[in-house]
Amino acid sequence: MNASGAPHGSARDTVRLAVIVAALGVVFGDIGTSPIYTLQTVFNPEDPHPVPVSTGNIYGVVSLIFWSVMIIVTTTYILLAMRADNDGEGGVMALITLLRQWRTSHPGRRRAATVLAAVGLFGASLFFGDGMITPAISVLSAVEGLKVVEPPLGHYVVPITAVIIIVLFLVQRRGTETVGRVFGPVMIVWFAVIGACGIGGIVGNPDILKALSPTYAIGFLAGHFHIAFFALAAIVLAVTGAEALYADMGHFGRRAISRGWLFLVLPACTLSYLGQGALILQDPGNISSPFFLLVPDWGRLPLVLLATAATVIASQAVITGAYSVASQAAQLGYLPRLRVAHTSATTMGQIYVPWINWLLFTSVLTLIFAFRSSAALAYAYGMTVTGTITITTLLFFYVAHYRWHVPKWLIAVGAVPLLTVDALFVAANLTKLLHGAWLPLLIAITAFTIMTTWQRGRAVVTAERGRLEGPLDEFIEELRSGGLVSQEVPGTAIFLNRGRTTAPLALRANVEHNQVRHEHVVIVSIETEPVPRVADDQRMTADDLGHGDDGILHVTARFGYMETPDVPAALALLDPEATEGRIDLEHASYFLSKIELRKGPAATMATWRKHLFIATSHITADAAEYFNLPRDRTVIIGSHVEV
Repeated sequence: MNASGAPHGSARDTVRLAVIVAALGVVFGDIGTSPIYTLQTVFNPEDPHPVPVSTGNIYGVVSLIFWSVMIIVTTTYILLAMRADNDGEGGVMALITLLRQWRTSHPGRRRAATVLAAVGLFGASLFFGDGMITPAISVLSAVEGLKVVEPPLGHYVVPITAVIIIVLFLVQRRGTETVGRVFGPVMIVWFAVIGACGIGGIVGNPDILKALSPTYAIGFLAGHFHIAFFALAAIVLAVTGAEALYADMGHFGRRAISRGWLFLVLPACTLSYLGQGALILQDPGNISSPFFLLVPDWGRLPLVLLATAATVIASQAVITGAYSVASQAAQLGYLPRLRVAHTSATTMGQIYVPWINWLLFTSVLTLIFAFRSSAALAYAYGMTVTGTITITTLLFFYVAHYRWHVPKWLIAVGAVPLLTVDALFVAANLTKLLHGAWLPLLIAITAFTIMTTWQRGRAVVTAERGRLEGPLDEFIEELRSGGLVSQEVPGTAIFLNRGRTTAPLALRANVEHNQVRHEHVVIVSIETEPVPRVADDQRMTADDLGHGDDGILHVTARFGYMETPDVPAALALLDPEATEGRIDLEHASYFLSKIELRKGPAATMATWRKHLFIATSHITADAAEYFNLPRDRTVIIGSHVEV
């Protein structure tokens, strides 16, 4: 029993229900709004490879949609991929982290793991493209319902969409917890409505239920491959948002997402697709907008309004996923240090990344005004989805074999059919390369180039900085022997440094140029562990550097890749017996070594990559703010480093 007298079990059930409702408001928006445009896109007469409207093709397409969702979303993601979490966190970046852990512990497999980690990084790059395209196509497709209600309103579709997008990105700073609480009930209404509309269509032509049989999907593929193959490029729209389920797993947990999918989202979407198929069977003219035509005239405007709200939520799913991917990439060294705001005091993993938010905002508005219709964007959309899904599937089975020791024969049983399905979708979308599929590939290649360049440049800067800093042990010995003349001043000085082996540039500058050192010197190194969060009892390690009487010590503070380092809070965890006395945190001065990058003559990277690395460094978050250092007691000492 709890304090209120209620059983503990009922309290837990209430919490789980609340989490599921919140997940509905954040995670399922993308995939839950796919019925708006999927069938309409498949039978679009303006498609470069149109699918003829016939009874056999309608059954085949609806069956292919249903079984694609079952294979990719239910099997690949819900049943398999979401079990490959890194302490609760999911997504491509979590798989990359698992591969990096395994590579470290198995040097013999280092090359294979490195290649696959690079492939995974490209998958994460594709997800950024998804984050840009999803809000544009989703909201456009919903607002386009106005043309069904009143054709002259079509001129207002783009401006209305732009206003909605502006409002959406402005409210992101309030956090996914707030957004989820507001959007969750809306999505429950959404799924109830589209399911009911689907049932209405099925009642008009119940024969469409035969499409649930896989024989229709197989027959369509085998008997009309020249048509079905090109149709796959649009059918993949039914599984958009699958990666968002996985990427947002750290926000809500696997169980909440799985239950929401199996008990509400999947049945509602299936009913909608079946209902639309039945409507097209009755009148092929309904292919113009089968989703909105499922309801009578009086219900279309309310449905447009509800669809618009649901597609805003669809956008939310990938936006929060992009925050998670960017934050993890920065912590793992693929992006500069980004300012991350934690938006929930009670739930870990719910974050807001301002720089990513405004990058997506600008990109989405550009896409809306450039493409001006969901049909034009549909060709671009499938490429991000298929690429990310294929990479996730590949990495999952590699992790399953080498980390969980699943036998190769069992891996083959699962991997071969799933990767075959993924490869078919990728190949079909490549046929749309000249019709818009180039866009997500360009976005992904750009993001991949930035991340790999930053990783390489960071290694170069670290090596050069280490040369300038010099060995820490030698520096301390020079201090003790009098080789470096300095006057000891009272107080505590805390220097942030990259590691244990070198002397902080700020400390060296204090001694060599100012000839002073504080009586208590603490050198703090931040280590990002390949886990989401680190327990407080494992966070801090103190090292007296071989001398327990000189007031100089080194401290290692460990944080997970989903945490924002709080240096003062971490230092407060130290035991005074391990730090040569109590650290006076209330009056301590913090010293940062700020590096200004310059292009040098050394052949460390191509010239264009040097310029890109230096340009990327300008988005690095302020170190004092990032590490939560007190502004009035933080001193910044600058240095130049050539790359």
